[in-house]
Amino acid sequence: MRVVLAEDLFLLRDGLVRLLEAHDFEIAAAVESGPELSRALAELDPDVAVVDVRLPPTHTDEGLQCALEARRRRPGLPVLVLSQHVEQLYARELLADGSGAVGYLLKDRVFDAEQFVDAVRRVAAGGTAMDPQVIQQLLARKSADDRPLARLTPREGEVLEEMAQGRSNAAIAGKLVVTERAIAKHTANIFAKLGLEVSDDDNRRVLAVLAYLDHGR
Repeated sequence: MRVVLAEDLFLLRDGLVRLLEAHDFEIAAAVESGPELSRALAELDPDVAVVDVRLPPTHTDEGLQCALEARRRRPGLPVLVLSQHVEQLYARELLADGSGAVGYLLKDRVFDAEQFVDAVRRVAAGGTAMDPQVIQQLLARKSADDRPLARLTPREGEVLEEMAQGRSNAAIAGKLVVTERAIAKHTANIFAKLGLEVSDDDNRRVLAVLAYLDHGR
């Protein structure tokens, strides 16, 4: 089974390579940055990608975005994401297309070799491997947010519906025949009513759209 591995910390990357090779995986590439990962996924056609969320050059969600882009090019590409902390957005982005073959593990799980290798194999076979802490937070969030869209005004609901179709603020303004500034205000109200607080890691637009998809209108 061929693996593309992306991790910017040399010692962890080297350790993961050794661990996977010891369990009969073939390392097609072991890279340390987003651009290298994108090239490897495009050129090597691996059976599974094991990817750190944060990679150079941005050190934000570079690894995840590279993996999601690769899945858009090759639907169903198995991807196991590793993260230092639980980030609900990352898990939801992975799950959003509903096609499976995804995993989200905290890096602490890597030190349990059996659990980690099992997760890689499960994802490669088309299943899912979600960290228990991720599942707990997603379930807690869903319970707390029961029918959140009921808080929106009819106009805010229209804006969110357009966002769910991938339209920009400018495009939404044109369709609804209002100013872009008005759409920005509606968008801010939507984020506030859905409890999407400002965060460097949370793309609130994506979370708002996922709320729309989860609960309907």
